[in-house]
Amino acid sequence: MTSEQNNTFDLSASFKAYDVRGIVGETITAEIVRAVGAAFVDTLGLAGQTVLVGGDMRPSSPEFIKAFADGAARRGADVQLLDLISTDELYYACGALNAAGATFTASHNPAQYNGIKMAKAGAQPISSETGLKEIQALAEQYLNEGAIPEGGTPGTIAVRDVLKDYSAYLRQLVDLSGSRPLKVVVDAGNGMAGLTTPAVLGDALLPALPFEIVPLYFELDGSFPNHPANPLEPENLRDLQAAVVEHGADIGLAFDGDADRCFVVDEKGQPVSPSAITGMVARREIARAKAAGEEAPVIIHNLLTSKAVPELIEEDGGRPVRTRVGHSFIKAVMAEEGAVFGGEHSAHFYFRDFWNADTGMLAAMHVLAALGEQDGPLSELGRQYEPYVSSGEINSEIEDKAGAIERVRADFEGEDIEIDHMDGSTFSAKDGSWWFNLRPSNTEPFLRLNAEAKDAETMHAVRDRVLAIVRA
Repeated sequence: MTSEQNNTFDLSASFKAYDVRGIVGETITAEIVRAVGAAFVDTLGLAGQTVLVGGDMRPSSPEFIKAFADGAARRGADVQLLDLISTDELYYACGALNAAGATFTASHNPAQYNGIKMAKAGAQPISSETGLKEIQALAEQYLNEGAIPEGGTPGTIAVRDVLKDYSAYLRQLVDLSGSRPLKVVVDAGNGMAGLTTPAVLGDALLPALPFEIVPLYFELDGSFPNHPANPLEPENLRDLQAAVVEHGADIGLAFDGDADRCFVVDEKGQPVSPSAITGMVARREIARAKAAGEEAPVIIHNLLTSKAVPELIEEDGGRPVRTRVGHSFIKAVMAEEGAVFGGEHSAHFYFRDFWNADTGMLAAMHVLAALGEQDGPLSELGRQYEPYVSSGEINSEIEDKAGAIERVRADFEGEDIEIDHMDGSTFSAKDGSWWFNLRPSNTEPFLRLNAEAKDAETMHAVRDRVLAIVRA
């Protein structure tokens, strides 16, 4: 983005805490991307090394891939173009090939956006604390100087397809060949799951699995003509829910635009919460790790997942570790703890066997395996993992967020509760009957409430009491 007064570039509008996101033609352009590609190589010292570059189905992605590759090659990196990829395909490639890489995606954001997710070799995330600020500063310098520096030997640009290797690797982690036959509706939302689902779960590249895949919106279209590729919003699940019931399917899967998150609905078309999916996958990963000799496998969960998650982990002989919300925190704790698996309430799922990175497809495969190895419907299986009643995330537009939290604290003063401040404020009844968390948004005037209780009546009472105070 340029300033008219002094014609200097300031990229702070598009460089976020964990990635780059901007409006195409305004805060993200081919000129900016070329400079970022050069700065990526120089900041991470990648001259003479392989750099992987791919992107999603957004109309601007091909031009941006080319520009980034050009900037990176000018500074001496040997670029391999992965072309159309999901975000977890980038993580696979960075891990399996031990190379740094970047993918162009704005995830679930509308069509006018694009962005860059970057990773170091081994799929280590790059955030503002681990190199993103330095990449931004150097890119701004190159843009303001009007040229990427010459010198050194330019790198090469070649093409590499990783889809088949990615698919085979996931199938090696979860063997689905022995599953009972399942009918699976998949809503790709016109995003990258339209490419990865036939490769991983279908027979596009590998032998057929015992699944009948019913495709919804598999056409890659970055204008998102059917609905936004954001399954976190309930209205974006409606087509999937209707299709599951209409086709008499066993399960429905919905992916976001870059296919790193996966949401699940049961055979009745009812959503299975990401907390229940976390519990279901945790149970499988604990059993596998214990069979391989680990005494108390570590499972990460953020503080907004259901209380059922840590209870189940302990019951199965694992060790739960609670973290703040956000993938950079989860990935860091995954590495520190040697955790086998991690789950978030937002349907991001992280795996040690996937270089501690998040992958919606691998989580979906675990759910298919859990469903396919027993005879009952998903609604019954899921109920085992959802013993409590949750409010979901409720936003209140409040300017004085700290004042609202203080009013809630004052109202509950003297009651038999505990309060912790790991991420926002979590209020918990000491008898275990309910808890709620209030978190201020860092970017919007929102105070976010998540509440959970042993039954619907208690949850509604707690939820309504807190909202009345917050919105007073």
